[in-house]
Amino acid sequence: MPEKIETELIDNFLVVWNPEKGSGLYKLGYYGKPIGIPKPKIPEFDVPLILDLMEGLYLVEKGVIVVHGGKERKRVGFSMLRRKARKLYEDFDAKYAVYRDLRGQELIVTPGIKYGCDFAVYRHGPGVDHAPYMVSVRKAKDEITGTDVVKAGRLATTVRKRFIIAVPDLEAEEIRYLIFKWFKA
Repeated sequence: MPEKIETELIDNFLVVWNPEKGSGLYKLGYYGKPIGIPKPKIPEFDVPLILDLMEGLYLVEKGVIVVHGGKERKRVGFSMLRRKARKLYEDFDAKYAVYRDLRGQELIVTPGIKYGCDFAVYRHGPGVDHAPYMVSVRKAKDEITGTDVVKAGRLATTVRKRFIIAVPDLEAEEIRYLIFKWFKA
């Protein structure tokens, strides 16, 4: 098994200080963002890599990275990282279940905040293709109005993406995806 990549927990982010290791992690699945490079054209860069907590938790779970934090640089385990993420993200467990499922299907998952959703999902990766999907995570008991669907649909068609509502059932460990396709009458 390859050596785990060292990361440091700083506030709500993980930093891969070694640019070579960061580039390798980015190449592995477009994880993180290189500092100061908003849209890297090539996967090699000479700067540290920043991971958000969701990516970091996933990579810890997969055994790819190890996290240290604090003045003593103590090891930060999966449980502590998850507790921190639960404080940061609303409905974290549901969102993480969807993130993990999409990553498990070998899709590239990035934050979807600029589209007003939870995730932008790529087949190949940012800079390689455009994200064909925008995913919003909802609970089965959540109410979704017709206006909500129309707003999301209009935005999705404007940015040429499919709008998907992901509904995870954490107890059954399954996720239903509702994909909306818009057409002109």
